[in-house]
Amino acid sequence: MKLAVTAISLGVTAALLAGCGGSDGGSTSGDNGSSDYVDGATFTMALKGDPGKLDPQSSASSQLFTMNQLGYDNLVAINADTGAIESQLASDWKVDGKTVTLTLNEGITCSDGSDFTATTAADNIAYVGDPKNKSAYLGTFLPAGATAKADDAAGTVTITLAQPAPFVLNGLASLPMVCDAGMKDRKSLAAGTAGTGPYVLTEAAPGDHYTYEVRDGYTWGPDGATTAEKGMPETVVMKIIENEGTAANLLAAGDVNAAQVIGPDAKRLEAQNLFSYGTPALQGEQWYNHNDGHATSDPAVRMALTQALDLAELASVSTADAGTPATTLAAIQPVACPGDSVSGALPAQDVDAAKTALAGKPELTFLYSSAAGSAVAAAAELAVQQWEAAGVKVTAKGVDETALQGAIFGTGDWDIAWVPLNVNSPDQLVPFLSGAGLADGGTNFSGIDNKNYTDGVAAASAQPGTDGCDAWLDAESSLVSAADIVPFANNVVKTFGNGAEFETPGQLVPTSIRMLAK
Repeated sequence: MKLAVTAISLGVTAALLAGCGGSDGGSTSGDNGSSDYVDGATFTMALKGDPGKLDPQSSASSQLFTMNQLGYDNLVAINADTGAIESQLASDWKVDGKTVTLTLNEGITCSDGSDFTATTAADNIAYVGDPKNKSAYLGTFLPAGATAKADDAAGTVTITLAQPAPFVLNGLASLPMVCDAGMKDRKSLAAGTAGTGPYVLTEAAPGDHYTYEVRDGYTWGPDGATTAEKGMPETVVMKIIENEGTAANLLAAGDVNAAQVIGPDAKRLEAQNLFSYGTPALQGEQWYNHNDGHATSDPAVRMALTQALDLAELASVSTADAGTPATTLAAIQPVACPGDSVSGALPAQDVDAAKTALAGKPELTFLYSSAAGSAVAAAAELAVQQWEAAGVKVTAKGVDETALQGAIFGTGDWDIAWVPLNVNSPDQLVPFLSGAGLADGGTNFSGIDNKNYTDGVAAASAQPGTDGCDAWLDAESSLVSAADIVPFANNVVKTFGNGAEFETPGQLVPTSIRMLAK
């Protein structure tokens, strides 16, 4: 069984919103040298950046998503192989038009021992659904305008949608549920957990590590997963290690048990025949700041910056020759709408045309994540060279993921950014690619305004599930052909293990961790 941990991420690590496709999920390889499991051990995983604010409904960062899986559960789960909806907090579910009914499992308890009820679930829906709370999940995991009503006696939650949402269950599979104590005191979530998840946060040392302890009696994990399985770690430590080379060295030495490595260091880890779990994902994705006050607000400039690049070469360099061209904006397996909305729509390289449009333009700021590794850094340098050959000066800045998030969602001090946003259901991208910008309380951080896309989304959303996939792909193509966004590389993102086995279909699945005898 492979369970898809659902998430959305602005960063290097792959994140996942599980869909209804029939593609394969993640894959494992390598051998830790033993299949014997041991109890009572500590599992240490390297994170590429600090999660910052720990409120699980506050941020779309990949680090927070990884840690959310430990302390919090979602209403439903999704099978990474088949895309089928499976149980988690809810044992049964039904979608009838704009009405979603979920029946909760019995006996679910929070980390403080209190019951998790239908009212608690409805309160979560209300909190995320209130624009005043500025949850990053509104419009992505929870459709805007959705309301919920609880029946505690029946253990049911009924969600009423404002408009059709073809992948509504997929979104609910990404929405972490907070228990009553955390709902009443959101500040308490800064250094502790108030969830139903398999682990409880016991120590928070921002910038260094976060420690979790296992919960006994946990039986309501994805598809009935429990913490009683042999080999599950007693303690989980999330260690902040921003340098990918350092993480790879610690992994090879056995000082950490898991680390995501996507650059050249991956090859030496593979040569050691270490365990790995691979997930196909979008690795190269270029965004432009469309907002006023930026040269990139001009469509001609965005097109010229795209035409100046040899995207195939950038894809090769950024993935250390391991990647493939991008095909869809929603790339995590199982892809809800498989196909190719990208390759036929990407503007071709035309340096002469780029020179004409870029003549006299001001210096531009280009951001990418320093945690992405040396291959991405080399590709960023190459992109700067290609832009300068087209007559525009671009300053590249490799910044940590906290600074990248701060610029993208805060200061707006950027013109070009490499920020792979990974999902596998195209509707989850809509708030990031259209609608209200940050100033108006939305998540359209780059300020994209493409009528062909919004019209296409309307047509796709009116069709149930995968029936609208052709319309979804056409809508994506309209963004790519206009150079509003430029996806250019896919890769199999690998999380390597030493002394442990696990599944990371987008994010770590805590109940899949098995510690190995040395």
